[in-house]
Amino acid sequence: MLQQTSGGGGGGSIMALNVFKFCTFLRALGSIMIFLVLGVIGLTYYVIVVQNYGPALFNGGVDSFVAFLVLLLFHAFLVMLVWSYFSTILTDPGGVPQTWRPTTDEEEGGIVDPLVDTAAGLGINRDETQKTRFCRKCNQFKPPRSHHCSVCRRCILKMDHHCVWVVNCVGALNYKYFLLFLFYTFLETALVTVSLLHLFIAFFGDGEIDGTAGDLVATFIAFVLNLSFALSLLGFVILHISLVLANTTTIEAYEKKTDPRWRYDLGRMRNFEQVRCVFGTDKRYWLIPAYTADDLRHMPALHGLEYPIRPNLGELQEL
Repeated sequence: MLQQTSGGGGGGSIMALNVFKFCTFLRALGSIMIFLVLGVIGLTYYVIVVQNYGPALFNGGVDSFVAFLVLLLFHAFLVMLVWSYFSTILTDPGGVPQTWRPTTDEEEGGIVDPLVDTAAGLGINRDETQKTRFCRKCNQFKPPRSHHCSVCRRCILKMDHHCVWVVNCVGALNYKYFLLFLFYTFLETALVTVSLLHLFIAFFGDGEIDGTAGDLVATFIAFVLNLSFALSLLGFVILHISLVLANTTTIEAYEKKTDPRWRYDLGRMRNFEQVRCVFGTDKRYWLIPAYTADDLRHMPALHGLEYPIRPNLGELQEL
């Protein structure tokens, strides 16, 4: 039951009802988005492989070489795209353990996470000025960098944002997969755009174009869709690269109440070291949506409870 907030009259109930309907809409929209993504992939596959570059393999000469190269890259990017996409969808972004509690040092007034020994051994500075965070909706404490998602109806560890395209939150455990999904989707859509550009230009020429009317329409739509996605994704890829290099999430970048705002920005060199907290310690796994078993067991960032902060945080707050 929705309750009215004091002093808000019926406005509080209306606001809560609207938010509830919006979150319900986002959950329903997510399933549609999956079919939309698969539909665009299917259309693109037909246009590239079946309609254009598949037959061109048998033309001989330069045409065959170009067709082989396009098809090789297309299928390589497609495999990585689909793998990353469903890894993002199916991987739990990380929920706050029901048993998690912050440990309060009553004498110093600081907040210490349960992984004290682990963090100390790794030389991690802890935010002693951070106040205890409690989620009233989940009725439990919130670790640093976690936020409540109204769509998922729970708190997410190191929440970046809720993405309707993957019907899931992007958090501590699937952020890498989401980044790779953006990266490989951009490469795929850029490749398709370049591969179909000559056909798109031919639409506005005086010469005749081979193919049925249906095939021509499919090619035109595939080009426009992939060009649109490529341009949009380029912006998102640049945005998230900058966030990773700043050791910051989307929520933290736009959260006005954070004091100081860039609490987890450790400086250029140490931020680059923190890239391993996103992609893993084994560089051979950086470009695939997977972690080593050792990283899953021992990497603090994947536990979503412990993060390094700026060593001069106290000095900055005194200024």
